[in-house]
Amino acid sequence: MNPFNQLDESSRRDFLSNTARTAFGVTLGGASASWFSSAEAAEAIAQAKGKAKNVIYLYMAGGMTHIDTFDPKPDAPSEYRGPIKAISTNVDGIQLGQHLAKTAKHADKMALVRSMNSTQGAHAQGNYHIHTSYTERASITHPSLGSWANKLEPARLKGTLPPFVTVHSGNNHPGAGFFEPKVAPLPIGDAEKGLQNSKRRNNLSEADFNRQIALRAKLDQGFSTKFGKGQRGVRAYDEMFNSAVSLMKSKDLEAFDLSKESPDTRAAYGTEKFSKGVLLARRLVEHGVRFVEVQYGGFDWHSDAFTKADEMLPVLDQAYAALLTDLEQRGLLESTLVVIATEFGRTPKIDNDSGRNHFPKAFSFALAGAGIKGGTVYGETDKTASNVISEKTSAADFNATIATAMGLSHEQVLYSPNKRPFKMGGKTGKPITEILA
Repeated sequence: MNPFNQLDESSRRDFLSNTARTAFGVTLGGASASWFSSAEAAEAIAQAKGKAKNVIYLYMAGGMTHIDTFDPKPDAPSEYRGPIKAISTNVDGIQLGQHLAKTAKHADKMALVRSMNSTQGAHAQGNYHIHTSYTERASITHPSLGSWANKLEPARLKGTLPPFVTVHSGNNHPGAGFFEPKVAPLPIGDAEKGLQNSKRRNNLSEADFNRQIALRAKLDQGFSTKFGKGQRGVRAYDEMFNSAVSLMKSKDLEAFDLSKESPDTRAAYGTEKFSKGVLLARRLVEHGVRFVEVQYGGFDWHSDAFTKADEMLPVLDQAYAALLTDLEQRGLLESTLVVIATEFGRTPKIDNDSGRNHFPKAFSFALAGAGIKGGTVYGETDKTASNVISEKTSAADFNATIATAMGLSHEQVLYSPNKRPFKMGGKTGKPITEILA
């Protein structure tokens, strides 16, 4: 008997397929995985050289403009710089676009990489490349950074929470790739709603619920005894089922509940969907989730770019600055790496529709917090932000830098099911040691 048989069919299906499928490391017919770390794993993590024990990865989907944000060019011709002015920060010599006024007060915590370069100028391919260090192929799906992190180093779990969560990422995320499902992300579609379909119905008592679980185990005992040891799918379903029940009963579910935050804290982050996702990310790392990615979509500004900048960049500015402040006040910034990334930049020269188009030749990323030398800039573009003129940096280099900040080996080789070798830092990625603390 299924212990969820008194949940409505939609709730039961959603909970099993959307929650346990990812958070608990299994599909209904997939690979088995326990996601409880051992004492040895915990000790290994404690001894890791990297300072970043957690990562909050903020992904600007659509290709965020670099010349209007992290790499302004105040002396460029007007057809390049547009109406957005450069502003000073709390670090001499570092300027940002005018919409990042709150962020500018945290430049001393940040490292700006202004020399990103890619060959992938389409959204899907660029997104995939940045997340995995590899070019997209039809024959294989490569793992994303969060999955690599939890594969190379077992997650430091507190209670029953999953080690990797994505927020607002939709279906375009490479997830665990060819790794087993235990390191796949748990997707949260709406930060405000949190983890849905994960609680026992009010009209079902805990005693009745526990009886149903016990009966289910008894009825399945013969089948599990016969097939459980040899069939990975059977073991996977059992582990998924038991982990789902554990989470349903756990106080760790509160990590997904934004209503636990004070009105002042919620206001500090902002009221937009992305703002709530960033606040949820802070709650999750505070509760021990290893890697949280939050997506902010809508940066594909082919026309009317400056109106869209007026609307979207202040949202990023407020949420990001609030996150750094919040993490610092809670003593979490020294152990949390905060990343801002995107698939490519936008053309520095403004087109006839007041827009900027896809531009993989040059763009900017930012890192802050654990393992990072604040107040630094790495790499440089020319006077119009059109070409990288020093320290050209690939997605693989950047991901190797994240790995190093986390105390992971970006060169450790792991093999796909067809025995091909892959690394977190791609084939040639090298960490940017100049910005690592």
